[in-house]
Amino acid sequence: MVLGFSVLSTGLHYAHNVFAIDQYPPVPGLSDLVAQILVAGAWVLLTAAGAVGYLRYTQRRYWAANAFLLVYSLSGLGSLGHFVIDVPNIPAFWFATIVTDALAAAAIWGFVMWTASMLGRAARLHPAAR
Repeated sequence: MVLGFSVLSTGLHYAHNVFAIDQYPPVPGLSDLVAQILVAGAWVLLTAAGAVGYLRYTQRRYWAANAFLLVYSLSGLGSLGHFVIDVPNIPAFWFATIVTDALAAAAIWGFVMWTASMLGRAARLHPAAR
């Protein structure tokens, strides 16, 4: 559920970055076209990592799932990068997607940490099952 919400939030936000790039502070040294290509490409690659993470989780390959989900979470954490350059001059809805991206990423990190702690606990309780 969190992953689906994150894909929706980052999808909206990244699409807005691509189609309304003039509303965001420019990245020094990057043309708008290069920035648009990088944003779109990053979303596709990071979302693919999230999909692989979900697939690995359904296959009970939890450590691999955790790795891919952590990579995917960068799509939400990276949204905070807007504030490194300047505060975007965007409508409240689009500003909110920056916040929801980061919150979803934090929830994914929390899920991964919980899963890792459960896996570690299971390994300590059942050492032969490794």
